[in-house]
Amino acid sequence: MKTLYLIGGTMGVGKTAVSQQLKKDLNNSVFLDGDWCWDANPFQVTDETKTMVVHNICYLLNSFIHCSAYENVIFCWVMHEQSIIDGIINELDTENCIVKKISLTVDEMNLQQRLKADMARNIRTADVIDRSVARIPMYQALDTIKIETSNKTVREIVDEIMAL
Repeated sequence: MKTLYLIGGTMGVGKTAVSQQLKKDLNNSVFLDGDWCWDANPFQVTDETKTMVVHNICYLLNSFIHCSAYENVIFCWVMHEQSIIDGIINELDTENCIVKKISLTVDEMNLQQRLKADMARNIRTADVIDRSVARIPMYQALDTIKIETSNKTVREIVDEIMAL
């Protein structure tokens, strides 16, 4: 039985860092960041590109699920709406998978500190702060396990996920 980890959260919450560490800690694991499936310039959000990115994600996740080399499949993406999570899961062959749907949450102060640190390293631009903060409350409405990340290290968060 494989385990599929779907890890969502607003921009800057630590999804990628947590997922990368989880990949190292779990045996026979593979990691996909949804952003890798939609890295374009200019970044365009249209019905066509939204359909394309979900198709790309599901194709890769199903490939990982069907590959005998992997026991743990880790996927992270913003996933701020239940319809996004459901749309992805409905396209996956999860018959032989335990699916763990997780939302990483954070308070506004911690999120702003993380995003400002990313801006100082030229990883993000200033416009992300308002967009990311606005999404914080959206995660409470999702059918996911919530893991609060404020004032926690990546190690502490990963340990919580592994204990699920």
